[in-house]
Amino acid sequence: MAVPEICVIFNPAAGKHRGRRRLGQIRKTWGDRAKFRPTLHPGHATELASQAAGEGFHIVVAAGGDGTAHEVLNGLMRAGKPDVQFAILPIGSANDYAYSLGLHEKNPPPVRRVDVGLARRPDGSLVYFGCCLGVGFSGQVTREARRIRRLQGVFLYGLATLRALAEHYETPSITVNIDEEPAQSTATLMFTALVGKREGGFVLAPNAEVDDGWLDFVHVGALSRWEVVKFLPRLAMFGPPANHAQVRQGRCRRVRLHSEKPLIAHADGELFCLPEHGVQDLEIELLPGALRVVPFPDEAPG
Repeated sequence: MAVPEICVIFNPAAGKHRGRRRLGQIRKTWGDRAKFRPTLHPGHATELASQAAGEGFHIVVAAGGDGTAHEVLNGLMRAGKPDVQFAILPIGSANDYAYSLGLHEKNPPPVRRVDVGLARRPDGSLVYFGCCLGVGFSGQVTREARRIRRLQGVFLYGLATLRALAEHYETPSITVNIDEEPAQSTATLMFTALVGKREGGFVLAPNAEVDDGWLDFVHVGALSRWEVVKFLPRLAMFGPPANHAQVRQGRCRRVRLHSEKPLIAHADGELFCLPEHGVQDLEIELLPGALRVVPFPDEAPG
């Protein structure tokens, strides 16, 4: 029997028939050289990825959507095995991280080291993110998206945005400290730090690259409900408006946030802070080249 070389961690609910068909093809191609492990509950993919890294697998694959990719990434980062290669089989709804990695392209980039974001709460809990971390309104959108069934991608997050506007619109004062700049306090609808290009299917950082050594950020002030709705079609394709008084964009390597009210935040679409947690401070930083990513190997080596 061949020694397994890759560990495929898959979400049984992702991709429905398409996902099952794709996994079946992989089983046929790789045979005994691949080990398949299903996720059984939230957070399970993180446990499985950390275990797989410790067992010595060369490649650990996240087969699912952004949630599965996020959990596997966190498992690999926590395992502290920098030579383990991370691959994604994108069979979820939004697949923002796979898009940012260029996996939608005909000839995706070869093996490379990509940047990873890290967010810390005052209690010491932390989360890694490969695509984005959103604070404020985007966290509310994420929570609403969890309650919607039968929609995917930009349609899912478009409806979730409208629901969040109707029920959770607020602009608390948040003090933002970017790198070594003086801290600024301002009414804030949302703040998003991005390693990749998209958040919830919307393009927020069209020029971001996952290996450029920078966090891109979008800081939205007291934008009206109508302006948010007006910008949705643009965000689906091109990114935020370049010269709007309430929209600040830039690049950084470290951010500190302090809010007058408890924060809601998500990392790669997974909720990290809820208002009931009482978290009012977050530290966000970039870990350059912290993860080794490889395109999914469709064919087993000879």
